[in-house]
Amino acid sequence: MKTIKLLLVALPFILSSCSKGGGTPAPNPPTPPTPTEANITFTVDKDPGAGSILGVVGTSQPIVVKVTSALPAAGVTINVQVTKDADNSSVFSNSNSSVTVDNNVNIAGLTPGVLCTATIVVTSKSTITNTKSASFKLAAK
Repeated sequence: MKTIKLLLVALPFILSSCSKGGGTPAPNPPTPPTPTEANITFTVDKDPGAGSILGVVGTSQPIVVKVTSALPAAGVTINVQVTKDADNSSVFSNSNSSVTVDNNVNIAGLTPGVLCTATIVVTSKSTITNTKSASFKLAAK
């Protein structure tokens, strides 16, 4: 009889210690991976190639910067800088944001007989380290 009383007193404590509450919380779902952008690539329609000089008739030259890689969702920034080779002074500078593949830029302010270098830098607006640059020589006649 004493054993039954002891069992009846201990039984509620045993059952409460086996409850499911207070366990380890469910793990958080994994964070989805951040999508990566394609590396920026582009072409310039008037680029004469390495070692060549683009001859410009007049004092301005229109160019088309064509983004050939997948365009980032946020777009790109296109910077065009033209400097004189003789003293590295700035002749032309332009920066614009774009969400299109073909981008027209009119390089102006060229002086006849002065050799210059045009540098084009295209940078993703969403991933600032995703950038590509190209340069070429040009001179007005």
